[in-house]
Amino acid sequence: MNKLLALLIIGNLFFSCTNTQKEILPVPSTKPGKAQLKQIERKYGMFIHFGINTFHDMEWTDGSMPASSYNPSAINADQWIKTAKNAGMKYVILITKHHDGFCLWDSKYTEYDVANSGNTTNVIEAVAKACKKYDVGLGLYYSLWDRNINGDVGNELLDSAYNAYMINQLNELLDISEKYTEVVEFWFDGGWTKANHRWPLNEIYQTIKSREPDCQVGINWSIGLPEDPDHHPVLPKDQKEGYPIRYFPSDFRLGDPYLPVENDPKIFTHNGNEYYMPWESTVCISQRWFYNTTDTVFKPVDELVEMYKVATAQDNILILNCPPNREGEIRSRDIEILNQIREQLKLD
Repeated sequence: MNKLLALLIIGNLFFSCTNTQKEILPVPSTKPGKAQLKQIERKYGMFIHFGINTFHDMEWTDGSMPASSYNPSAINADQWIKTAKNAGMKYVILITKHHDGFCLWDSKYTEYDVANSGNTTNVIEAVAKACKKYDVGLGLYYSLWDRNINGDVGNELLDSAYNAYMINQLNELLDISEKYTEVVEFWFDGGWTKANHRWPLNEIYQTIKSREPDCQVGINWSIGLPEDPDHHPVLPKDQKEGYPIRYFPSDFRLGDPYLPVENDPKIFTHNGNEYYMPWESTVCISQRWFYNTTDTVFKPVDELVEMYKVATAQDNILILNCPPNREGEIRSRDIEILNQIREQLKLD
């Protein structure tokens, strides 16, 4: 608890500083802004689910698995990003911390990270270097829900300390990445575990945008209902123009693993203002997000090609998940399928 109290003090100092600066917020508009247009133009990317879950044949572990159980024999980040580049993908989204709370970098704020594992490679740094090398955009996934540090989500008294923890870690991630390349997207998850007002959404947005103005920020299950802005979930088929933005401020919509519908609405509201928000689809190439020894069924190429066409129509985006295995490499079958997709779609 002493560590959390210290984090709270640091966080309060940080929030005080940001409050003295000009607030950065999305600009009300019924058309995409310049940074949104860049995201729409990227169109196609790779989700990279890799972490402690990779070694337990589980999608969601609870933060109790020992850090030492994360033990890849190698981290071939160069292969990951080269695979994305060869597939015609314009960016990747790397899992930095999933719901279990295990961090793929050596964080000053927790011991549940790679520094205490079987492989101490800073995966964020390795991927950022490879993105620079291959001219592939870098996106980062970060779970708001953390079952290791903040497992008692019902206790609101713990929110301030944990919120400071998140802001500190986001700055760490930016410190690591910005040495090599810009961060084009932050993908946040797990917000549904608390009421939306309990998350420091504005501070998160200020932290990112003050350092990476063009970085697009999205939070899974982005849209609410008019009668209940925090309703969970509102599926793409149920979203209508003018519905409230559940997590404000943010720049685009998420709701995995769903595809957009025909006549996908783009205009959503907050405090009486209208905001343009494209949709980003995130889909597994096989059946699981993380590598799993039982995950041997892959989606047919024709199905994935059709998904691409549906997901990228109407100025939207597709992210296809290809999880590295316990040897730290993307599976050969993923690579074969990605190359076939590129050939069929004639991607650059």
